[in-house]
Amino acid sequence: MIQVIQAQNVTLAYLKQKFALHKSEDEQFFTEWFDYIPEISELEKQYLDRVKNNYLNVLENAPLLEVVKMVVLSPLLYLAGFYRHPFYIATEESVEINEEIIIHNEANAEETKEIIKGKIDVLVLQDQLWLLIIESKRSNFSLAKAIPQALTYMLANPQPEHPAYYLVINGEDFQFMKLIKQDKPMYALSDRFTLYRRENKLYKVLNILKNLGKLLS
Repeated sequence: MIQVIQAQNVTLAYLKQKFALHKSEDEQFFTEWFDYIPEISELEKQYLDRVKNNYLNVLENAPLLEVVKMVVLSPLLYLAGFYRHPFYIATEESVEINEEIIIHNEANAEETKEIIKGKIDVLVLQDQLWLLIIESKRSNFSLAKAIPQALTYMLANPQPEHPAYYLVINGEDFQFMKLIKQDKPMYALSDRFTLYRRENKLYKVLNILKNLGKLLS
C-alpha cells in the first residue's frame, strides 16, 4: 500500500517518529550563524537600507512571491557572491522522500510505503545551501509552519555526508537552519531576523550568507 503525504502537511512530530530527527540543544552545533562572521562594508549597508525600504514600499501594493525574490533575495545573493563560481543556482520544483514501513497486526504484516511529496520555490546553491522562499503576508504559512517542510527537503539532500544549510524567507522574516544526517539526523535553528526592527537585520542576514559561502567554497 502506498500513502502519499504532502510536504506542507508534515509536522515535526512526524519527522521525529519516521526519521528519528531531533533538535540539537548544543550551542556549538550551529556556530556558523554567529561565530567568526565577516563584516560588511558601509556601502553594503547603504545598499541593504535601500533594499529594506524598497521592500516595505512595494509590500502594500504587491506582497507576492516574485517581489520577495526580486526585491530582497536577489540583492542578498549578489552581495554574498553566490552568482559567481564555485556556486550555481538551480530551482527545485519538487522533492520526494520514500519511506517504507512494516505495519504489524494480529492477522498479517502489511508493508506500507509512505511518499512525501512537495513542490515549492526552492533555490539550491552548490547542493549544501538551500533557500526556501514562501510568500510574504500569508498568515497561514508563517516561518514556524514552514520549518517542518524545510527539514523535509533537507532530509532529501543528495549529499547526506555533508551538513545542509537552509534559509527560510518570506521577505520580512529570515531564519537559518542546519541539518546533519547521521544515524539520527539532527538540526538546529538560528535566531529569527525581521525587517520590522529599527536596526536593519539584513546586515546580519548578509553576514551569515557570506560566512556560509566562505565555508562552502
